[in-house]
Amino acid sequence: MSFRRRALALAACGLAGGSVLFSAVAVGKQPGRGGDAESRPGGSAAAPPASAAPQGLLLLPPAAAASCPPAPGWIERPAGSGGYWDSNWDRREPLALINLKKKNEETGEEELASRLGHCKAKATRHIFLIRHSQYNVDGRADKDRTLTPLGREQAELTGQRLASLGLKFDQIIHSSMTRATETTEIISKHLPGVKKISTDLLREGAPIEPDPPVSHWKPEAVYYEDGARIEAAFRNFIHRADAKQEEDSYEIFVCHANVIRYIVCRALQFPPEGWLRMSLNNGSITHLVIRPNGRVALRTLGDTGFMPPDKITRT
Repeated sequence: MSFRRRALALAACGLAGGSVLFSAVAVGKQPGRGGDAESRPGGSAAAPPASAAPQGLLLLPPAAAASCPPAPGWIERPAGSGGYWDSNWDRREPLALINLKKKNEETGEEELASRLGHCKAKATRHIFLIRHSQYNVDGRADKDRTLTPLGREQAELTGQRLASLGLKFDQIIHSSMTRATETTEIISKHLPGVKKISTDLLREGAPIEPDPPVSHWKPEAVYYEDGARIEAAFRNFIHRADAKQEEDSYEIFVCHANVIRYIVCRALQFPPEGWLRMSLNNGSITHLVIRPNGRVALRTLGDTGFMPPDKITRT
């Protein structure tokens, strides 16, 4: 097979994506020995055999087509499907909160509608994910990884920025690691009266093996253990408002780059393996909005525009 035909066969394989048993791509005219078509006596063109390929197409045999990689989802997506958004991603759709087996036989649909109304969220949650400030990366233990002088300046700037928004923040939930705790203490000085809650769930870790892979190797056990904890943090903290919540809420989470990037991917229903494709500066602000219907929007990702350029770091 010539180089050109090999290249076209590979192209056909890529287009097929393994979803069909034979594939074809245009390769131009394939003239016969006597011209574009062999003539029968009487001047009529000979009909091609039933098993022949249409002119200008290169067929892949079943074995070659079967070896093609799976087609990307965007190729196989049905026309007009509008994507694959899971509206019950947080398992808080009203129907998911009702035991339908207990539906009253007499009132039927009326009671179901009433129960659904009691389970329906009414408020919007605003989630502010703050990455900790710059810290001493040479510290051996967590207690030694304290904020640097520049890191403390960054936390002051982040606190000032949050205060300038004029929002009524409900709480600050922070990782129990030293750098996140110290960042929280500085930020909270600019938000007096906002309660602080420490949790181990938001501690830094490796949430899931990234794709594409990174050069520094981690054993599978690390992803297995850290991933379960960080996923638990997502399920505990990132969801639509409770049905009893009447007003919109504004909550701050001070944690780490890996945790924030994973949460953003999960909340937007992007492949979580892509978390390492994003980068976050120290003290940056990421703003997620979760509507009562479960829709999620990313307002800002890793914003540090409020910091002077010489104060911006990413360690």
